[in-house]
Amino acid sequence: MLTLPPINWSSLLPSLVLTVTGILVLFWDLWMKEEERPLLAWLSFLGFVVTGVVSIALWGRHESAFNGMLALDPYALFFNLIFCLAAGLTLLMSMHYLDTIDIHPGEYYALILFATVGMVIMAAATDLIVIFLGLETMSIAVYVLAGIWRQRLQSNEAALKYFLLGAFASGFFLYGIALIYGATGSVQLGKIAAHIGAHGSSPLLLIGIGLLIVGFGFKVAAAPFHVWTPDVYEGAPTTVTAFMAVGVKAAAFAAFARVFVHTLGSVHGEWQGILWILAALTMTVGNITALVQRNIKRMLAYSSVAHAGYLLVAMVAGKDLGGAALMYYLLAYGLMTLGAFGVVLAVGRKGAPNEELSDYAGLGFRYPLLGMTMTLFMLSLTGVPPLVGFTGKFYIFSAAIKAGYIWLAVIGVLNSVVSAYYYIRVVVNMYMQEGETAIDMLSARPALAVAIVLAAIGTVLLGIFPSGSMSLARESFLSLR
Repeated sequence: MLTLPPINWSSLLPSLVLTVTGILVLFWDLWMKEEERPLLAWLSFLGFVVTGVVSIALWGRHESAFNGMLALDPYALFFNLIFCLAAGLTLLMSMHYLDTIDIHPGEYYALILFATVGMVIMAAATDLIVIFLGLETMSIAVYVLAGIWRQRLQSNEAALKYFLLGAFASGFFLYGIALIYGATGSVQLGKIAAHIGAHGSSPLLLIGIGLLIVGFGFKVAAAPFHVWTPDVYEGAPTTVTAFMAVGVKAAAFAAFARVFVHTLGSVHGEWQGILWILAALTMTVGNITALVQRNIKRMLAYSSVAHAGYLLVAMVAGKDLGGAALMYYLLAYGLMTLGAFGVVLAVGRKGAPNEELSDYAGLGFRYPLLGMTMTLFMLSLTGVPPLVGFTGKFYIFSAAIKAGYIWLAVIGVLNSVVSAYYYIRVVVNMYMQEGETAIDMLSARPALAVAIVLAAIGTVLLGIFPSGSMSLARESFLSLR
């Protein structure tokens, strides 16, 4: 008689809620009337709310499932909240936007849900193969989302570029897993750490680590693996770009930090030099290239590259403070980036995306709420106190200095100064240039207005009162022990 092993269902609950919601959205979309389709957005949004509530309810538990391949710990739950925040705000921004670009809502919302399932699996995985499964679950959904605007050639091009380069990077990642298995005899993170602690590193292990860096580097858009970013971010629908910039990056860093900062922490000296160079290169390339961009989506794409560099600084710093700073900054980056893309959506209208910097001329006077919130997000991305961007960078650079990486922190600060030029340029255009670009009033798009306001409130409050979220991030990172 076949006896099935017991399954710890509580460890699977966040991903199960999202999976069931995605299936419900798909089936309901088959039979519902056209005028009922907006309800799909609220069903999807409810799925993210329930997942967030479940993650909070499970807080403090340390459990695992599938023979230790999937963990339920505060680290994974903290990232679940980031994923739900990113996906939830993306849904609010999408409700009106999908009508303007004629995208079928059912498949769009289902893909957002299934992509988030992959993110949740990546954050909770304690096995390299499971991390790869989560990565591919997320990636396949995002490949389709990038090209879901079928009538637009740029969207099709974005999907093809992302798919081809993503498949290539996945090959590096999988080969790295194979080499690490050959060096340690396991793909479970705990057993890998134990083997390294007992036997140290080996050439085979170091080659495997290098290949994993390539795979993760592609997903976090670190230079020189960032070449896909500007074209894909510009070509994809703006809501998808926002989701990719925050959700995909957070999921990749969740797995990246669990594998490197935690599991491979005992051989930190073997890989920190590579990440040091990648961090400095990523910050510099992202910020300098953003200086010459006239399209705001491409500018935010290179901005995303630069912020990946700041996050890599936290990875290099490692230890408890570096890990906590990484998690806090991902939350901060999510709020201000989603808010900025929300304003980009608000400025656009059907048939006129208004994505050039010149389209923002005079915006601050003609539409004060949009001008004020965009100024807030640009200043926060620059790192102006007391906003959350400043606090996040302060924690990251402090961690780097305490870990002895003073020059890396100096490079980071100098890059922040450089970034002020292209962020402040948007503000200058809004308040010191004349323009006549007409946009639809936010009162006609209440869900988008709510998303922008929520992001703005979070950007201010988490910057003024950072101690609570930073303590939560530190507690979550320490749970990896």
